[in-house]
Amino acid sequence: MMKTAFLYAGQGSQHKGMGADLYESYPEFREVFDEVNTDFDLKEMCFEDPSGQLSQTKYTQPCMVAFACGVSNILKNRGIKPDIMAGLSLGEYSALQASGVWDAKVAVELAGFRGDAMTRSSEGVDAGMTAVMGLTREELQECVNEASKLGVVSICNDNCPGQLVLGGEKAAVAAAAELAKNRGAKRCVPLNVSGPFHTTFMSKAGDELEQYFKSISFEKEEIPVVFNLLGREREQGESVQELLKGQVQNGVKMTQSINYMLDKGVRRFVEIGPGKAITGFVKRCAKEKNIDDIECFNVETKEDIEKLTETFA
Repeated sequence: MMKTAFLYAGQGSQHKGMGADLYESYPEFREVFDEVNTDFDLKEMCFEDPSGQLSQTKYTQPCMVAFACGVSNILKNRGIKPDIMAGLSLGEYSALQASGVWDAKVAVELAGFRGDAMTRSSEGVDAGMTAVMGLTREELQECVNEASKLGVVSICNDNCPGQLVLGGEKAAVAAAAELAKNRGAKRCVPLNVSGPFHTTFMSKAGDELEQYFKSISFEKEEIPVVFNLLGREREQGESVQELLKGQVQNGVKMTQSINYMLDKGVRRFVEIGPGKAITGFVKRCAKEKNIDDIECFNVETKEDIEKLTETFA
């Protein structure tokens, strides 16, 4: 039987209207949006975004996690279950909720706290993040080392072979990107983000999360989760709390996480959330490993869910 992974989208793929058709169609999805607590109108923010604030971190994170929890509810009720899960940055919280570590209410409130903490950590920083295509990690690290003379910059996401992300102070990030182009990078694309995520600037956010974790209960994962900080499942002695604190302060090992799942025999990947970024990473990783029998699905709309249900029937 083909092994299946659920992959949960991270910040950046959100958009106005996400989840509106699911709310109308599925009571399991409505249950999440009607019962979780936020200090803003969750449905209005996701479905209408009247003030154009959805892309602000403090709103994006609880909205994305609520969306993911709702979709997880639908799939679970239809008997569609994965063998393993992972998420991209914020998506890791959605994966942990689907694995039974928290219920939806706790997960959304935690995402809201995380978004606020990351916003506070970004205050006063002229930040930038840029995706770099076509260089190896070693080549880009040389550019980072040189650009560090101008400020803080580091490789903060390893998405897939040939796609890395720089983060830090805007001037240093821009300098590293320019050096990368000179080294032969195919493209350097500035990202529309509000902070230097997964860099040392997030140290304060990690510390705040560590304190917040003491106020909530963590259950054991019912389904294995591959962690961003490790690029694998956690082992005995590695706590979820420690890994989530480290995750916000360090780079995301998405390439290693996907390769870990491929090596475990996973061949069906279901991306939950707006966009198709992670399944794009999967295809690149599989190509690099000469694996050509993978199946990729994306779940965002009612049509996507019905199609996936047919596949799993």
